[in-house]
Amino acid sequence: MRWDIFCQIVDNYGDAGICWRLARSLSSIHGQDVRIFCDDLPTLNLLASGVDESLKQKIDLQPWEASFNNPHLAVEVPDIVIEAFGCALPDRYLAKLLITSKKPIIINLEYLTAEPWIVDFHAKASPQAHGIAKYFFFPGFQEKAGGLLLDPIPEDSTVLARQTPEILKTTWVKLRPNAKRVSIFCYPGAPLRKWLEDLGSAGEDFDIILTYGHAQLLGINAGQALNLPTTLQLLSIPFISQDEYDWLLSQCDFNIVRGEDSFLRAQLAGKPFIWHIYPQEDRAHEAKLAAFLDLYLDMASQDLKTACVGAMTWALPHEWLKSLDAWSAHSKAWRTHLLEKQEDGGLAARLLRFAG
Repeated sequence: MRWDIFCQIVDNYGDAGICWRLARSLSSIHGQDVRIFCDDLPTLNLLASGVDESLKQKIDLQPWEASFNNPHLAVEVPDIVIEAFGCALPDRYLAKLLITSKKPIIINLEYLTAEPWIVDFHAKASPQAHGIAKYFFFPGFQEKAGGLLLDPIPEDSTVLARQTPEILKTTWVKLRPNAKRVSIFCYPGAPLRKWLEDLGSAGEDFDIILTYGHAQLLGINAGQALNLPTTLQLLSIPFISQDEYDWLLSQCDFNIVRGEDSFLRAQLAGKPFIWHIYPQEDRAHEAKLAAFLDLYLDMASQDLKTACVGAMTWALPHEWLKSLDAWSAHSKAWRTHLLEKQEDGGLAARLLRFAG
């Protein structure tokens, strides 16, 4: 089947990352014909860099406006149109769909959440005045939700350790053999300075890997002194592709992640993490975080629950760091649990079954 995926980038990385990962799953694993129309094609291309060129060539990456002003792209009507995260289809593209004899189905692909209410709304119809069938599709952890986007499933970290990406080799030779590794990818507003200062007083060595742009968040590039303890080594890395970031997560002892894509990849890496969930003015993010923690910590001890909830809400490291070993074991068990629950292929496979 032919799939058109529409992606409007909100926070530079997450929305594009999900759309690219979904497209490659549909194309490489399920043999589908996929186009992506994106309003920020350079960012999408950056995230997709580093993959096998034959894989990338299977997916047609197009600028947003090509969906309605390029006559060559309007010849073949899609079977399925995905509005990623509720982005509205261009009026002129929709008008072309209305005059075709074969009508596609439109799927409003929502954000991933662990909230239980999504089960009641998942895969339900959303009647439209124009008459083209449209449905809500909710990715989720529950069996009756839309599943999780798994592609690619990470290999064992000991295998990956021998395959350092070229772009990270200059950073990796600076790592200290006895230091714990922490990667940081968060939104502005996180209390990073205070958090790092406290981590530096833990009596252990930590190598802090700052993803692209985070040195500026800390003021390093502005020449501001951080006055951090010598137990911390800050290492800033360049922009890396999606696959290279997946590798990075697997090689760290602890990860700070944000959004949706990195949030799920941190879980599939099987490592402890802080999810810096996107803050919303109505504080809806707090309910989303609480719902996830209810699932994530369901089988954890009370001590670990207290530690994890504290860490996820930016408690200082000294308040929970002693639980890191137990958290590491829990993270591995959680990864196994996720993969067992998604043996049907997860989000891409469930979309395919629904659309078929």
